[in-house]
Amino acid sequence: MQIFNTLGRALENFEPRDPGKVGMYVCGATVQSKPHLGHGRYAVVFDVVRRYLAYIGYDVTYVRNVTDVDDKIIDAANAAGVSTQQIVDEAHEAFLLAYEKLGVLPADIEPRATEHIAQMITMIEQLIAGGHAYEAGGDVYFSVRGFPDYGKLSGRDVDELQSGARIAVGDLKRDPLDFALWKGAKPGEPSWPSPWGEGRPGWHIECSAMAHEYLGTSFDIHGGGNDLIFPHHENEIAQAEAALGIEPFARYWMHNGMMTLTGEKMSKSTGHIIDLLDAVEKYPGLAVRLFYLRTHYRKPLDFSEDALADASASLDRLWSFRRRRPGPVEDVPAEDVMTSFRKVMENDVDVAGAMGVLFDAVREGNRRLDAGESADAWIAAYDEIVDVLGLAEPARGLEDIADSLGELAARFEVGGVTAAALVDALVERRNQARAAKDWAIGDTIRDELGALGVVVEDGADGSAWHRR
Repeated sequence: MQIFNTLGRALENFEPRDPGKVGMYVCGATVQSKPHLGHGRYAVVFDVVRRYLAYIGYDVTYVRNVTDVDDKIIDAANAAGVSTQQIVDEAHEAFLLAYEKLGVLPADIEPRATEHIAQMITMIEQLIAGGHAYEAGGDVYFSVRGFPDYGKLSGRDVDELQSGARIAVGDLKRDPLDFALWKGAKPGEPSWPSPWGEGRPGWHIECSAMAHEYLGTSFDIHGGGNDLIFPHHENEIAQAEAALGIEPFARYWMHNGMMTLTGEKMSKSTGHIIDLLDAVEKYPGLAVRLFYLRTHYRKPLDFSEDALADASASLDRLWSFRRRRPGPVEDVPAEDVMTSFRKVMENDVDVAGAMGVLFDAVREGNRRLDAGESADAWIAAYDEIVDVLGLAEPARGLEDIADSLGELAARFEVGGVTAAALVDALVERRNQARAAKDWAIGDTIRDELGALGVVVEDGADGSAWHRR
């Protein structure tokens, strides 16, 4: 398997630190407000990376942090006249809901920055002791020029950065390139005790400390959006490697491209965004997921309503194929399909290519079903691939409409032990009516089931139903 490593900017063979195990750290949300469509992309991209690694046999530990103390959170709380905790709790809940609707698996570990202040203080102390950081008036700064490898991730030259840097009035930094590890407390802001007085951590030290806490030294994959390459991930590397005396901090750096809206990057700061929860309300969450997966993860992805509508229709085509042969199949997956799937996925997790393999398998499966041939090997391949891509149709229960189904079944004098059996009986009663050319009864059963959210579809294989 090959992965494009931003550290070196080249495809590299993937070789984890520990055979059979993978440690992944993905920069999660700064919970200052509800998520926009761009936040969903990184979550889905790295969810698929994680799923595929598990699929090919690795024991994956997936860490996705929550930044719950930050200038932006404080500004949002002040603007709204509420506590920072209220801002954090409401935004985090919105992110978790969005992840769920997108089919993103829960992280194995989801550390909050505010719960790891002690680890951050320890790392800062190590940096000071090693001469890589200094205290100035209650703040602590990292000395960029004291770390010779600074810029190795982003490819930026320190001297070129110097020309555009400025020291703000009242700033106690020794060099304009130095960045804050610890910020002295200001009135009305959350703070914690430290050897340098009350204060709070800088943004970058959070991830260095938490990644090391849960994944140790030189862990395998660090992920995030490509807007984090500089300065955030560059600073993470500098802090961790200088404090711990290790190299590399992370072995592979993976970055997804940005979501754009009419060609401009989606950003909370500019308001140039599409609300993610609105998107997954208007379209099925897994249709939004499919929209993300159609484009290679490193490329930019532009939003349009037409693209989301088309993704929704494509998702329906996938699920309609599987509904033609409900239930498990016993055949093994078609070998040529799975070989093609693994080939594209192991070429830098080419999920866009994997989508092509999936739709080709669906076309062949439909052709075989139309011809009255067995398509079980292609259905088995479909099941395996959609599980890895996170696109399988969710099982929808009928418990919430069981009473209404019972009443409808009684009207048409059919019965069943379970809610599903009642639907089966109603569909069979409809088939009998249609065979007798009693179209009125057939249409009534279909429409009333539809009103309960149960869709009946007629096809060459007979009538099938699913919960909308």
